[in-house]
Amino acid sequence: MRKLIFGHLVYLYTPIGVLACTIGLLLGGYWAWLGLAIFGMNILLDTLTSGLHLRGAAANDDGSPSGVPAVLNSMMYLQLLNFIGLQLALAWRVYQYAAGVPIEMMTWNGIEYTNGIDGLTLIAATIGAGMHQGLGIIFGHELAHTKGFGFLVSRWMMALSGTAHFCFAHVYNHHLELGRAWLGPENNKMGDDTDPATAPRGRSIYTHFLVSHVGQSYFGIMTEGKRLKRMGKSFLSFSNRWIRGYLMSLPTVALFSYAGYAATGDLHGVMIGLGIMLIVWIISNFELEALNYMEHYGLIRVKGEPIEYRHSWDNDTLFTGWAFIEIGRQADHHDRGETHFWELTGVGGPPTGAPNARIGYYTEFMIALIPPLWHYIMRRKLAIWDRDFASPEERKIAAKINKAVGYDLDPNKVDGKYLEVTYA
Repeated sequence: MRKLIFGHLVYLYTPIGVLACTIGLLLGGYWAWLGLAIFGMNILLDTLTSGLHLRGAAANDDGSPSGVPAVLNSMMYLQLLNFIGLQLALAWRVYQYAAGVPIEMMTWNGIEYTNGIDGLTLIAATIGAGMHQGLGIIFGHELAHTKGFGFLVSRWMMALSGTAHFCFAHVYNHHLELGRAWLGPENNKMGDDTDPATAPRGRSIYTHFLVSHVGQSYFGIMTEGKRLKRMGKSFLSFSNRWIRGYLMSLPTVALFSYAGYAATGDLHGVMIGLGIMLIVWIISNFELEALNYMEHYGLIRVKGEPIEYRHSWDNDTLFTGWAFIEIGRQADHHDRGETHFWELTGVGGPPTGAPNARIGYYTEFMIALIPPLWHYIMRRKLAIWDRDFASPEERKIAAKINKAVGYDLDPNKVDGKYLEVTYA
């Protein structure tokens, strides 16, 4: 039973939340607010369990992972259908709103639901759907580290949020160049071995959302241009994987456009449908970049030096591990990129391990939404990183950046255990 629960069922937490959000949309009325309510509950649960840290996923007595690969892999692949269902349910509600369907209680096969939807409820349902669509990124991310069919499913999963370019940029840019912030205080430019997904010290989550998203897409443009030139093909061809990535989002565009058009028969309905879709895309992509922001914020790597554990923030709290399928074990993940999430483990603290965020992703996300509070906390954490983790050359670079962005702080005035945890 322990193996079933901790090796498998705990990783169904987020998929079940997405399914519940979809069911809430179908039932309508107050149930349409379920997506927002679940996200709020996740923040509370994450905060309450932030003091509980796990060294790794559930393991057998011999140390081998207790999760069955076939079961856990199937769970990830099935999330594509889960998120398609979420979009179909939301598109149906868009149609009902645009068509002005009267709000009334109805019954389907003995199940009562609210037919029709008002504007306020549609907005709440859209935000909740966007938040849960964004959570699909963790499964798309995991499958992006596979090949063949798995990578294709990853692309389709990310395309639901208009960001299929992520898969190539993440594997072939972020995993090779992290710690080299693009357009940060060092003024590193694309082509200078940089990673737009790494947030430099002093940058807010809102700025990073735009810079990282555009930077990763730009990486796709540049790399595909070079690849196609070597192949003797035009940039404007179906061989362009960057273009194909955006074309993969056309079914979603068509779905929401048709939902609005079918309701009104004119452009007004189409604009309503596309407006709802864009809100979902913006929220889900903001969550993607929030993860990038939190996972490597302010960490520095010297050009040409290898990527080490210290270049990632580990986040191994109990709830984050289960809700985000161990994605918080960033140090091990970047050391063993193709290792399955259920095989990842903690790598220890200073001087050879990784800095630990000490709080869960949901909690950290809420802090990041308030830049002054975020910088107050991270200024202290990075002072410890500079002292206990950074190489001498990284420390020199950090000193210059700290002065430029107001992060100067004597690390000896900060608790020396600030980036270490005790495992349960």
